[in-house]
Amino acid sequence: MVAEKKKPTVEELLAKAKKPALLSPAMHRFYEGKVQVMPKCAIRNTGDFAVWYTPGVAAPCRDIQGNPDKSFELTNRWNYVAVVTDGTRVLGLGDIGPEAAMPVMEGKALLFKYLGGVDAFPICLKTKDPDEIVRACELLEPSFGGINLEDIEKPKCFSVLENARARLQIPVWHDDQQGTATVILAGLINAFKIAGKNPHEALITLVGAGAANMRTAYVLMRWGVKPGNIIMADTKGVIYRGREDITREEDPWKYDLAQKTNGEGRTGGIPEAFKGADAVVAASKPGPGTIKPEWVRTMADKAVVFACANPIPEIWPWEAEEAGALIVATGRSDFPNQVNNSLGFPAIFRGVLDVKARTVTDDMCIAAAQELAKFAEERGMHEKDILPRMEEWEVYPREAVACALKSIEQGLARVKPSRQELYERASAIIQNARQSTELLMKHDLIKQPPTEEQLLK
Repeated sequence: MVAEKKKPTVEELLAKAKKPALLSPAMHRFYEGKVQVMPKCAIRNTGDFAVWYTPGVAAPCRDIQGNPDKSFELTNRWNYVAVVTDGTRVLGLGDIGPEAAMPVMEGKALLFKYLGGVDAFPICLKTKDPDEIVRACELLEPSFGGINLEDIEKPKCFSVLENARARLQIPVWHDDQQGTATVILAGLINAFKIAGKNPHEALITLVGAGAANMRTAYVLMRWGVKPGNIIMADTKGVIYRGREDITREEDPWKYDLAQKTNGEGRTGGIPEAFKGADAVVAASKPGPGTIKPEWVRTMADKAVVFACANPIPEIWPWEAEEAGALIVATGRSDFPNQVNNSLGFPAIFRGVLDVKARTVTDDMCIAAAQELAKFAEERGMHEKDILPRMEEWEVYPREAVACALKSIEQGLARVKPSRQELYERASAIIQNARQSTELLMKHDLIKQPPTEEQLLK
């Protein structure tokens, strides 16, 4: 008889959540950062520099002068992404400034490369002015194939995204909005399948009205969920038409959602938003205890709870399950069903870069979410395994192809390879990034890290 696995204590879970932060400063100091620039061309001898640099380089320069789009063919621009932030909404740290945001942006660049084969550069701006952020993106445009906005406070993150997308001819996206919405949608698609419910008819509550859940609401509506079937709640309670503290002038995006969602006109506090809900997606204050078990008990049968706050979810998974939830997801890798943005942005950018797209749309995010859900369903899923995991690298080329094909379908691609060509290209680029890292580690060109005991001395 197999012994039942012992449930970890709250103290053990909190210690586990804190451990990466204890190791991280020493690891960052040991490696002096996480990403670097490496040659990708052959250098047989110093004579090759006459081709790669002067005098030979003048010829491709003249070609690009005659047709700027050739910069996507003759330089690595096609694979460059700028990770742009002003440092005003960094993880759970808030407004810590551009210098302090650098480790996060470097980390994003690392994930871009290892998971998507994308060459990403941290760009931390010394300004909080939304117009200056957009202008900086415009000034950077000739060097990059895409812009990933990151950790910009709301509500200005919405205007920065909208204005940058309108003014640039390369994909611009905000991962805290579109990336989170993509992975949440993928999880909901499979959660509703397992629960045997029609998501387009379900009642979905979004707890927290920050960048993540506000974009999730728009993506859900675009996907086909009835706006009136979405209930949003912020720190002051349910969002509804006519709530006096939500004005068009102060926050036009929240105001817009207040007009469109909550068809029944529900009012009250956060507990009222749970009643009868088929799914609750929380992207709010870290727990535990932000969501109460008694609130979950008021949800519909076979309820779905996504408690996405990090490092501690709004409610412990077992508490939600004991209160009646069929499926529980969190943002943590040590619990089942991790809702992780890293499943989204590397592959989505891989796809739009491979067709040299002019923008990235919510429809491309939906295509990515559907492919993520399909991958998990095809390899087998159940209540505690509804999403792909980061180590399942095969999902990334598939997701990239889905986004690329949607770009072509929407007339936003500069080139139009076949599905097979896209898949082979994405697979080769992603495998190259992973194998290059492994090779550098094998030959000690990336040093092995110290032991935990050494780091914590």
